[in-house]
Amino acid sequence: MRYHRTDRNGQAVFIRSSFQNSFGSVADTCQQGCVRWLLLCIVANSMAVASTLSTSGAEVNADSLRPHAIAQPLPLESVHWTTGFWADRFDTCRQRSIPTMWQLMRGTEYKPFLENFRIAAGMAQGDHHGAPFNDGDFYKWIEAACAALAVDPDPTLRRWVDESVATIGKAQRSDGYIHTPVLIRQRNGDADAQPFQDRRNFEMYNMGHLMTAACLHHRVTGSDDFLDIARKTADFLYATFRNPTADLARNSVCPSHYMGIIDMYRETGEGRYLELARTFLAMREMLEGGTDDNQDRVPFLQQREAVGHAVRANYLFAGVADLYLETGDRELLVPLRFMWDNVASQKMYITGGCGALYDGASPDGSRDQDQIARIHQAYGRNYQLPNTTAHNETCANIGNVLWNWRMFLATGEAKFLDILELTLCNSVLSGVSLEGKDYSYVNPLRTTDPLPVPLRWSRSRVPFVTSYCCPPNVVRTVAQANGMAYAQREGELWCNLYGANELQTTINGGRLQLTQRTDYPWDGQVTIQIERCPTAEWTMKCRIPDWAAGAKVTVNRAPVDQTVVPGTFVVLTRKWHSGDEVQLDFPTQPTLIESHPLVEETRNQLAVRRGPIVYCLESLDLPPGVVIADVGIGLGAKITPRRDRNLLGDVVVLDAELLVSDSRPWTKQLYREAKPSLDRLITAPLVPYYAWGNRGAGEMTVWLNRVK
Repeated sequence: MRYHRTDRNGQAVFIRSSFQNSFGSVADTCQQGCVRWLLLCIVANSMAVASTLSTSGAEVNADSLRPHAIAQPLPLESVHWTTGFWADRFDTCRQRSIPTMWQLMRGTEYKPFLENFRIAAGMAQGDHHGAPFNDGDFYKWIEAACAALAVDPDPTLRRWVDESVATIGKAQRSDGYIHTPVLIRQRNGDADAQPFQDRRNFEMYNMGHLMTAACLHHRVTGSDDFLDIARKTADFLYATFRNPTADLARNSVCPSHYMGIIDMYRETGEGRYLELARTFLAMREMLEGGTDDNQDRVPFLQQREAVGHAVRANYLFAGVADLYLETGDRELLVPLRFMWDNVASQKMYITGGCGALYDGASPDGSRDQDQIARIHQAYGRNYQLPNTTAHNETCANIGNVLWNWRMFLATGEAKFLDILELTLCNSVLSGVSLEGKDYSYVNPLRTTDPLPVPLRWSRSRVPFVTSYCCPPNVVRTVAQANGMAYAQREGELWCNLYGANELQTTINGGRLQLTQRTDYPWDGQVTIQIERCPTAEWTMKCRIPDWAAGAKVTVNRAPVDQTVVPGTFVVLTRKWHSGDEVQLDFPTQPTLIESHPLVEETRNQLAVRRGPIVYCLESLDLPPGVVIADVGIGLGAKITPRRDRNLLGDVVVLDAELLVSDSRPWTKQLYREAKPSLDRLITAPLVPYYAWGNRGAGEMTVWLNRVK
């Protein structure tokens, strides 16, 4: 059952919207304390209303769809990758990544994960070890396992999940609280161990991932076991934050709990969970002394620039987009669109990577010195996109996917899918090795030997990273990529991502089955064949990627009677029949890309992209004695695609004509007189960026010197 408050016209209303239009003017004229007092009163009142309505039998809406979405996601089990790029990625994830990660997480060779829950449950003795967010990492593994079970109901994997859920349930406190660092201290007699004493203890982050994983577990398995645990957790959070204070408001670091509590609302229909999501956002404005590190220095509705910790920012943006999908409060879209424009046009790497800086300061250069905070893995200044020292944490890139997916659902606009695909194919997949067992925490666009400065995180993939948030995050993302391939609403089907697959769903009350045949992204030919469909007219919308200038679309070999525009959808409305075929032809010639001139690190440099895949040069493919710093490429360079089924898991490489400058070695000079160099042409292969570093250590660069 689901409650939606409605106005006199029957339209859903976001409770906070009733005062939001006037709130800005109040904030401009009132003292900050008055604004916070008003906000607190309204939040408390809305929570009380929600509590009454969720139990009083008031008008409800049992529809499980996102009420304010233009497009609706499909269940994971409705889409199966069959062959090719995404099928290979999913198979590696299912057959190697998930089992290998289970062995790591159930053991104690690196850090305990499952063992911490066993200790918290009294099933074993010991102290807590590991990072405070490791509970959330374990929940992400369960989510990945459940996603795999949706299309491959393997009994062994199900047994691992069942064992994990049972142990978590035993560890949970009777009031619903669950966070093993605190629970273990309490079990060991520490009277000072209490919830929410340290804002950087990641309790809310962990519980957010618990709720998201539990909802997927319920949808896939039909079991209530994990959902019952999550319901107790959600009820604990509701009781704890029912009357929020400024001190409680500080406990929102890395806000996965926005998405988690809305997942719970969707899965259970409990209106108080949606009210709690509203409260989570509203109480950010109560925080005293907030900083850009957690995007709480400026009230959310006033934010216009992506700042601070990139993972936390992208999770926040995704969570707020989720809130919009349920409430329809269009004021929430205003800052989301501003910040999306800021990221897409000024702060995002060519690979879709986010969070350029290992360490930064924000607001950078502010006159108000007391507002400046140190920011780790930060969105920096506009156009500040270093390559060798780029951070681009895998989790931030995944956050970019989560955010763009929700923005697409909210608007139906193809531009969000363009960035989603770009990020998935490059800066997300670069976070895991081709064998599926080693992981990257950071994703630079250039590596040199030696590095210009000591950097904390490894520039190569490793089986375990001390900050283990990224490995299970990339695994759950790859395991659920099929869920973003299509979207739907009554009478309309969106084709979003291309890769050989089979789809089974319903449309206009009838069964729809189609097959997609393609070798995308290595080849731009895509065929979508209708296997079965209802007789009534319905619409297929096929995304034309923003890079696909000159794309052609035919239906049953006849050209469509409309202009095919990159970065939009081609809209095909007709009475379809079994055997009908839509053919898409995307030109995939290699393209040389330049950056905005204010991106100083890549000025007078070029990168190479083919389709959605960004390419790089590895020193392993250069002649002896040649370093990547001396290699350039010209606008007229000959670049020849070549399929190499024996290289990097079967990829298309680009044999590129490159110019090598025999430069003089640098010693301790910072500057010197420029002199002519002897240049020579070579041909060397460029490889997909996501696959760099899979053949051993060496230098790498995405950007090459621009030569005539």
